[in-house]
Amino acid sequence: MAEKILLKGNEAMVEAAIEAKCRFFAGYPITPQNEVPETMARRMPQVGGTFIQAESELAAINMIFGASAAGARCMTSSSSPGISLKLEGISYIAAAELPCVIANVQRGGPGLGNIRAAQGDYFQAVKGGGHGDYRLIVLAPAGVQELYDLTMKAFDWADLYRNPVLMLGDGLLGQTAEPVVKKKYRPACKLPKKDWALTGCTNRKSNVVKTLMLGSVEALADHNRHLVQKYKKIESELSLVEEYMTDDAELIVSGYGMTARIAKGAVKNARAKGLKVGLIRPISVWPFPTDTFKRAAEKADKFLVVEMSNGQFVEDVKLAIECKKPVEFMGVGGGWYPTPENVLEKIETVLGG
Repeated sequence: MAEKILLKGNEAMVEAAIEAKCRFFAGYPITPQNEVPETMARRMPQVGGTFIQAESELAAINMIFGASAAGARCMTSSSSPGISLKLEGISYIAAAELPCVIANVQRGGPGLGNIRAAQGDYFQAVKGGGHGDYRLIVLAPAGVQELYDLTMKAFDWADLYRNPVLMLGDGLLGQTAEPVVKKKYRPACKLPKKDWALTGCTNRKSNVVKTLMLGSVEALADHNRHLVQKYKKIESELSLVEEYMTDDAELIVSGYGMTARIAKGAVKNARAKGLKVGLIRPISVWPFPTDTFKRAAEKADKFLVVEMSNGQFVEDVKLAIECKKPVEFMGVGGGWYPTPENVLEKIETVLGG
């Protein structure tokens, strides 16, 4: 029987990253993600890696740019306002097509907000919160084991597509402790050679990593066309979703991350009462599992979106089903948590109405 170890979500990310051969981490403390740099500071020297507590979030993300450009598997983490400070660097990293993993353990906002869990960073994550047209692969696990598993895969997908991958969690996931099976790293895909990396050029032509393109008028437009084609490829190959009891559902409940986990409990309770309710939980919120929602809209009568924000994820649900069915919303920003009981109450109201 596989051995299990009790880990917080923040600690599980670290263990998964190290198992996946991440050997460079730069970060800056902010609650509720502080166990990530704290654990990295202890674990990285044990495996011959490098840990740097940077002087700021801006410094940390640019250190990730440098480490990735040199071919290292690297990671940074922060929480909501810290990610905002990293956005310029994230745009540079996406433009330079450098693989890395970035973790956002979300807290309440806007502004400094509070340290309670929230999901107000959805637009920032999936729409490209920095400047220019770019995309991040965005993964939203709903439990500590799934967080561990997806973090290992995140490094592979980052390398495969030469694109940053964002682990989008929240304070609940980061601070929840659950038994985790620590698995041996096995690549999730065939990994390409990093023949673009800046590793010295005594026996080859020089590599250049840059994002400033001031040559011909078409240079940057051509690069954008290339990026768009890459993003289309990612959309066609990487769409992760969980469906639960949706076959005969009259009402589809949807959420992501820990909110979806809470909502799933409400769906189970609704089924016990004889209500025909199902759940769709996107695991990748970009690429968004649009086809899954389209198919569900062909059979279900209504949708209910639950999220710990004033309403961001709900817009992508409406776009996915092309507004063909009514979409109800349940959510508050700033650190509000749903419970299975109040989600069930909302389900009964929607079905009754």
